[in-house]
Amino acid sequence: MTDAARGALRRQYATEGLRVAAVVAAYYVSGKIGLQQELVRGQVTPFWPPTGIALVVLLLWGLRMWPAVALGAFLVNVTLGPSILPVLAITVGNTLAPVFAFLLLRRVGFRITLDRLQDALALVFLGALIGMVVSATVGTGVLVAADALAADDFWPTWSVWWTGDAMGVLVVAPLLLAAREARWPRRASTLRWAEAVALLGGTAAVSVLATHSRVNLLFLVVPLLIWAAFRFQLAGAAPCVLIASVITIHAGARGAGPFAGHDLLAQMVILQAFNGTVSLTALLLSAIITERNRTLGEIERVCERLTEALSQLAPEETLDRWSPSRAGERDPRRERHRP
Repeated sequence: MTDAARGALRRQYATEGLRVAAVVAAYYVSGKIGLQQELVRGQVTPFWPPTGIALVVLLLWGLRMWPAVALGAFLVNVTLGPSILPVLAITVGNTLAPVFAFLLLRRVGFRITLDRLQDALALVFLGALIGMVVSATVGTGVLVAADALAADDFWPTWSVWWTGDAMGVLVVAPLLLAAREARWPRRASTLRWAEAVALLGGTAAVSVLATHSRVNLLFLVVPLLIWAAFRFQLAGAAPCVLIASVITIHAGARGAGPFAGHDLLAQMVILQAFNGTVSLTALLLSAIITERNRTLGEIERVCERLTEALSQLAPEETLDRWSPSRAGERDPRRERHRP
């Protein structure tokens, strides 16, 4: 092996090592943030951002990154217990869930640009709602088997675990994928920036209002998400979903507002229904608007090519001859030869 080849190999190993370290650090830090809302045993939370990070990592860099996901999951759970064997089993579940979701998404031809309707549906139903059943079932089952949790608490705990992992995918994954494609808008007007700020601030204000009222006003957030999807597509809808979901999750963890008076399982049902609805609404509308814009762009390009072809076939004719506004006008040359 030449010196150049060895140098390239060392650089490749160094890049992979830094990538693994970054994934482990992101998983660990986001896990600690998610544990701030824990509801069961100090380790089961209704919002678990690492699942979204893990799924995006696998989508971007492939299955070879699963050891980084497993290491991050182990570092988070090892301090939570109950003992080393259950921790290893929980780590396996936390690793298998994003891997399973990744395989399901790859099976249906998922595109990370999230610019098609089928991609939005796949991320919600396959990546979040179905894929995260694995970690919730394994994790809750391990806690029951280790006598760290009573058997009667299986389903309430399972609902919290599944809600948290699914929310990590629904909230974090679209935001990371949108940030990957986002570009700084150089020519955006002041009104455009003001609209974006008003949209984010309005989403936060309405979410706070809805989660501090005993009357169920959570539906008031939906029009803002529709606005964000129509005006800014995924780049605007994803941050709004994050804001609304985090505020609602915090209220659900405290049993405030529309969550008051319900048991843990009912709270998780309400929370999952709300977050699933807002995520699905934002993703679907963003994909529909993106598809529409792409179709309009293709139509414009076809019209331009058609105009060029017509000008080459009849160079002496002007474009006005073919414009719809002149379709009803008479040709003076034909008028002179008319009997």
